[in-house]
Amino acid sequence: MAENLVIVESPAKARTIKKYLGKDFEVLASYGHVRDLVPKEGAVDPKHGFAMRYQPLEKNERHVAAISKALKKAKALYLATDPDREGEAIAWHLLEMLKERGEIGERAVHRVAFHEITKNAIRAAVADPREVSSQLVNAQQARRALDYLVGFNLSPLLWKKVRRGLSAGRVQSPALRMICEREAEIEAFKAQEYWTLDGEGEHSAQAFPLKLIEYRGGKVEQFSFTNETAARGSKPRCARPRAAAATGRARSASPRSTASSAGATRRHRSPPRPCSRRRRASSASTPAAPCAWRSSCMRGWTSAKATSA
Repeated sequence: MAENLVIVESPAKARTIKKYLGKDFEVLASYGHVRDLVPKEGAVDPKHGFAMRYQPLEKNERHVAAISKALKKAKALYLATDPDREGEAIAWHLLEMLKERGEIGERAVHRVAFHEITKNAIRAAVADPREVSSQLVNAQQARRALDYLVGFNLSPLLWKKVRRGLSAGRVQSPALRMICEREAEIEAFKAQEYWTLDGEGEHSAQAFPLKLIEYRGGKVEQFSFTNETAARGSKPRCARPRAAAATGRARSASPRSTASSAGATRRHRSPPRPCSRRRRASSASTPAAPCAWRSSCMRGWTSAKATSA
């Protein structure tokens, strides 16, 4: 019998690793977890430091018995389960079961972790073993305790309200809460109405845009004006000297609307269509005659945003 016993999770891995390690190593599989929480109330006790009660899994008892038998003839035990939290927990559970049976004794126990099934990786991992990580084991136990505490109380509710056989745990429960909170936000949302105002006006002294004072009977507290033509670096093709046309968006709940100059108010979803007419000049000395601009004739239109109180 070989002097070293290596434990992996999968029997397929056991056969491959046996070829890489040679005759001095015996490789057996645990076939996954070897024990789990007792399937009844009291498996996790929050009042006593979240104490957890385990029992061996009946389906893997014969595999544990084979490991126990092989260990009696070995001098060292190598726990080579998967390198994640579940693999660390399997190694710890198996070690605890062997200790309870009194089969560890003076034998050396090593934890082996490798991330690829190759000859060099396996031999390097066996040559540089470590101890079982208590931090990884505690992380897996905390996750398992949460599954039990949440699922044990929530799953029966799902069976009663939805359908039997459904399960709920540490992932499903927070996800359900997020969905419910988002749905509550959607139902609490209050839709607000937006309007676009088209106006025309002229000032003889200075050329500056109009300012919205009232909208639908409510006083406008904020009014922002953006000249989109100037932002693009070009002059409007259809512009009247010392005049400005404005389109904007206002928010209000009042039924009436007034502006500081004569104009028209209408509701639409898109900006006014640009003017397609071109300015014409008979000569360089004669100024170009602007077209009779209206709310529907603005090449260089400006946009304004207004919010009423």
